[in-house]
Amino acid sequence: MINYQQVDVTTSRSTHPKASLLIIYTGGTFGMAYGKSSTLIPFDFKHVIKKIPELGSLDLKITVFSFTLPIDSSNVHTNHWRAIGHIIMQNYEEYDGFVVLHGTDTMSYSASALSFMFQNLTKPIIFTGAQIPIGTPRSDARDNFLTAIEIASDKKDGQAIVPEVCVYFNHRLLRANRSQKVRSSRFGAFESENYPDLAVSGVLIEYNTPEILRQPDEEMIYSDSFDSNVVLFKLFPNIQQNMMEALLNINGLKGLVIESYGSGNTPNYPWFLECLEEANNRGIVILNVSQCIGGHVIHGRYETSRKLSQSGVLSGSDMTTEAAITKMMLLLGTYNDSEKVKRKLILPTCGEITP
Repeated sequence: MINYQQVDVTTSRSTHPKASLLIIYTGGTFGMAYGKSSTLIPFDFKHVIKKIPELGSLDLKITVFSFTLPIDSSNVHTNHWRAIGHIIMQNYEEYDGFVVLHGTDTMSYSASALSFMFQNLTKPIIFTGAQIPIGTPRSDARDNFLTAIEIASDKKDGQAIVPEVCVYFNHRLLRANRSQKVRSSRFGAFESENYPDLAVSGVLIEYNTPEILRQPDEEMIYSDSFDSNVVLFKLFPNIQQNMMEALLNINGLKGLVIESYGSGNTPNYPWFLECLEEANNRGIVILNVSQCIGGHVIHGRYETSRKLSQSGVLSGSDMTTEAAITKMMLLLGTYNDSEKVKRKLILPTCGEITP
């Protein structure tokens, strides 16, 4: 159980504010401070809010919820995703948009998970954070936060301009389940190699309207049943048979995401393919994604991947690792039938796969 509390409400001076936003603070570098040992530790969002006086001048009604114990994003697990989703779901009708402040290390995992939890979304859920704490000179926190707020509140003809789960960072708005953290020491921490930016911010915010997802006009579906019995395995040269056998015989294992070489290539040793086929026959769902940034799995393009499909391995196409693992966890937690999970896993649901 993740506890959270309302910590601040900023009400516009206008009697008819432009929009109402709910901000969820989970922790992360954005709101950290240096402790006694000169290491960064999370601190209370009440102190963070004082460092952004611009919030009081915005024509917005803003409500802030904070995790009672802010976390380093390296400690994120499925209960945190459920907590974020629960807050949004409980307040969905009351607010026009949502901003989630989150650590960068696992932001793409959490944002991808939320994109699958909320189907037929009609309002923005924008994840953002910072590479440098907000109280530090040259911090990127203020710009990321204020622009994420503007995007979450922007409307056209009364409708949200970006009704998606997104990551906003360093002047770029990315589809959540297409984003990946690729840098740790630059402001441009995130990339979306297989899908265009949804917006770029400069003097104005320029929206890439044709690429923004438009969900069918259907009732929103919310799900937060994750099954954590999945493993992510990155291939490397000289993988041994006993390693694969130990991995695939983990007690309770239900799903495996393989990060393969290039366009989906794996060793074609007979024992390797036999291990995968035997696991598939036991009902373990196996998905193949590329370990390359911007990779695209194409089974059969090379001889080394031709027999994967015959062994029951699914092609993840151009899905990111973060999207693959979170989507698999949610589907396995939602459906008991592994064949149904397989069918849904490789079909695009919210823009995570290029059709």
